[in-house]
Amino acid sequence: MPKKVAAFGEVMMRLQVPGYELLTQADTLKYSFSGTGVNIVSALARFGHNGYLVTTLPANPLGDAAVAYLRKLGVAQDFIRRDGKYVGLYFLENGFGARPSRVTYTNRLESSFNTAPAGAYDWEAIAEGLDAVHFCGITLAMNDTVRGHMVELARAVKRKGGLVVFDCNYRPTLWGEDGYAKAKPHYIEMLRLADLAMMNEKDAIHILGMETSRTVRRDQLEELIPAVADTYGIAAIAGTHRAILGDGTHALQGFLYENRQFAFSGTLTFAVYDRIGAGDAYASGILHGALTGMPSGRTVEFAAAAAMLAHTVQGDTPMSSEAEIVRAMTETAGDIER
Repeated sequence: MPKKVAAFGEVMMRLQVPGYELLTQADTLKYSFSGTGVNIVSALARFGHNGYLVTTLPANPLGDAAVAYLRKLGVAQDFIRRDGKYVGLYFLENGFGARPSRVTYTNRLESSFNTAPAGAYDWEAIAEGLDAVHFCGITLAMNDTVRGHMVELARAVKRKGGLVVFDCNYRPTLWGEDGYAKAKPHYIEMLRLADLAMMNEKDAIHILGMETSRTVRRDQLEELIPAVADTYGIAAIAGTHRAILGDGTHALQGFLYENRQFAFSGTLTFAVYDRIGAGDAYASGILHGALTGMPSGRTVEFAAAAAMLAHTVQGDTPMSSEAEIVRAMTETAGDIER
């Protein structure tokens, strides 16, 4: 049975430089609309659920274009406010070889989403009947009013029996100097409300200030993630470990900790076409597993395959169906499908 899932977050305009050019070289940009919430609920809609975005878009042609884009992705419009004049922007320059990809944010704090005042949303009405709601650490970095919105919606959903999902998604450029210290109390507040969290041992060490004497990442993970779950009362925690190999391919392994046990996916190795949004594909796979009652092992394999496929598609938004992901779990790339 399809579930009703919402995400609270900003819709951003992505402006991508063609090919591997730099902003200082390019004279054209390709635009689309994205955001963690957009990626999560559109992926879940593609899996057969009902996906809603809770956001504010400008009441002008730019907002109209964003709404049309979301409609094409299957995102329900019921909880989208229209007010203000701006959307946040980010510019993407594709990396090549030793040069990493680069994202430059602009106009974030003036966006319609980030200037929506306290009382702008009817949280009780939005929370009614929701099976799950997703929040992101990128949103948490914006301002105190937005953080207040997040806490109010999370509490409303919990009161009505829905699942609260929080993805740590820490971005140093958004928190600024002494960012970890600034972020910690806000992350703790959201983790205390979360039933499912997306994070790994680096988040526990850097954001939460936890300590470990272990030096191997897997060992750190197995020590710290259960401690986070116990400390904050979180039912399940999931995340990934990624390595970039010498030939430029990536290796990724997912994990899921629930019922006091770890489940790990196999390590997937693949070439990368567009990396942005792959973490959201993984999170949507984990959430789909939670909503449909998949066993932990199956859930983490499904989520890892979803992340792998997201690396093969241009744009932030995961585009794979459930059937395509299941096929990728068991088959290697082959000839043209006819």
